[in-house]
Amino acid sequence: MFKAVNFILLFIVYGHFAFAVRAQSKLTAEQYIQKYKDDAIIEMEKYNIPASITLAQGMLESANGNSDLAVQANNHFGIKCHNNWTGATYIKDDDKKDECFRKYESVLASYNDHSLFLTTHSRYATLFDLKRTDYKGWAEGLKKTGYATNPKYPQALISLIEKHQLYKYDSEKQNNTSKVKTKQAESNTKKTREILRLGIKKYIIIQPDDTFEKIATETDKDLWQLYKYNDAASTDKLIAGQKLFLQPKRNKAKEPFHQVKAGETMKSISQFYGIKLRKLYLKNNMKEGEEPKVGDTLYLRKNKSTDSF
Repeated sequence: MFKAVNFILLFIVYGHFAFAVRAQSKLTAEQYIQKYKDDAIIEMEKYNIPASITLAQGMLESANGNSDLAVQANNHFGIKCHNNWTGATYIKDDDKKDECFRKYESVLASYNDHSLFLTTHSRYATLFDLKRTDYKGWAEGLKKTGYATNPKYPQALISLIEKHQLYKYDSEKQNNTSKVKTKQAESNTKKTREILRLGIKKYIIIQPDDTFEKIATETDKDLWQLYKYNDAASTDKLIAGQKLFLQPKRNKAKEPFHQVKAGETMKSISQFYGIKLRKLYLKNNMKEGEEPKVGDTLYLRKNKSTDSF
């Protein structure tokens, strides 16, 4: 009897201890900020997404890093698998039962994928017309472009940013010293590259051994700029002989039409004429990802639905 009572007491004490350890292991908002602010700043410098927005989204979507999705899958932004995801997955109930979420090897990988998710989907392109210090505009824009269905999503982000003064991480002077050192190091290895023009837009011709990193160094551009200006992702393969723009492409081309030839895609046509890919889709009433057929006529200046040709 005595041993049984001792066992029960020991079980209760251990249970309380285990509960206390679990409770203590949860991150507070301030701990989350201190732990991941540098990751958010790194992503901001690479992709021009405000660090305050990245941190606020991470805090909100992951419950300060304490949600099951964050703990089990390092997924801090609630990004689901979608059709193009080939990495590890984590299944959990969300809007529907047994939904597929992306699983990452590290939290930094989650932060980086969040950046790529925003920079490589054309529906978020308008966000990058905003200053990175305009956190309110970004918060509203994320809702308008469909990142979240919660009508109070912008207010939730803005509240977190202002409560914890996350906007201080958006300062363009942040990490200024390290940026200067990086630019100096890049200038030491910079090579001369011919800069061409399509109208007033600067571009280069991709060489066989080119990479985004190499071109960024030689043209004094940030990676996020090359990706954004060319509707590209970091996983895209550069094709020798094609154009790569060093400035934002235009909303329309000088030429009125283009007849599609064998082997051409919406992306290659967009690059050839220097027209933004999302504008090319809009002008031709096509869905993102849809490809034209050989012989189709694409509209490059006017919208197909209103053209009187």
